[in-house]
Amino acid sequence: MAKHRGGTDGAALREGLVVASHGRHCIVETAEGERVICHPRGKKSQAVVGDRVQWQASEDEGTIEKVLPRSNLFYRQDEIRTKSFAANLDQVLILIAAEPEFSESQLARALIAAEAEHITPVIALNKRDLATAFARAWERLAPYRGMNYQVLPLALRATDAADRDALTGLLTGKTTLVLGPSGAGKSTLINLLVPGASAQTGEISQALNSGKHTTTTTTWYWMDKKSDTALIDSPGFQEFGLHHIEAMQLARLMPDIAEHATECKFYNCTHLHEPGCGVIAQVESGAISPSRYRIYGELFAELSQTRY
Repeated sequence: MAKHRGGTDGAALREGLVVASHGRHCIVETAEGERVICHPRGKKSQAVVGDRVQWQASEDEGTIEKVLPRSNLFYRQDEIRTKSFAANLDQVLILIAAEPEFSESQLARALIAAEAEHITPVIALNKRDLATAFARAWERLAPYRGMNYQVLPLALRATDAADRDALTGLLTGKTTLVLGPSGAGKSTLINLLVPGASAQTGEISQALNSGKHTTTTTTWYWMDKKSDTALIDSPGFQEFGLHHIEAMQLARLMPDIAEHATECKFYNCTHLHEPGCGVIAQVESGAISPSRYRIYGELFAELSQTRY
């Protein structure tokens, strides 16, 4: 578990991996597997889970001196603040459930955020054992399967070997952020794939929050002893702001809209009202689902508002 350091190791910088964060504090794992509580130098917290950092031992803990270049950063941004989930990801596993009914708008927003950072998204639909609700939810996901998103059916409360094997095959050798609303079964999935995850989460939460247990910690778990397969568990979310994306960039980040956006009469078409719009034509023909087009319109309006 993470240690508070006593004494100094000299001025040399060491490299490590951020494996947990809460507020301004984080836990850095060294190449030898030691975990050290660290804080950023200066006032601003910049390191997120998944970051490779250079850190220096200090008398009590450690100080992060530099965040090394990232391949990507998965985050959301509303009018007031930015919430960074994790960095240097191979994929995002978006876990939703047949019950409670998932928000298609939330799902679309998470997919757009992944597309913007060139991170592969995978959709997992849980509670396959609830036959009627699952069939309804699976049908709602038809447009996403049509866009060639991988959609994985799961029954985590009645998991058989096939489900575990499918998940393991999907995750092996990669760093995956598991994202989803409360009630989708995220904790069940983590505990299924990472034995002892609950105890580890409690220890990390207490270390980062002065002894208080918290569920707001983003945590990195190794799935194997070779340390080449990782799951990152992030707290559930209610809102997913996309204010870091320009309205006119939105179409290219939604595959079903992007497919027909080049068929428009005007090069700067918003795909909302212009004559000769290829997207509107496909909506009218039924090739683009009404719910997806409604979400596009709502997001375009949201992202078009004046930014201060």
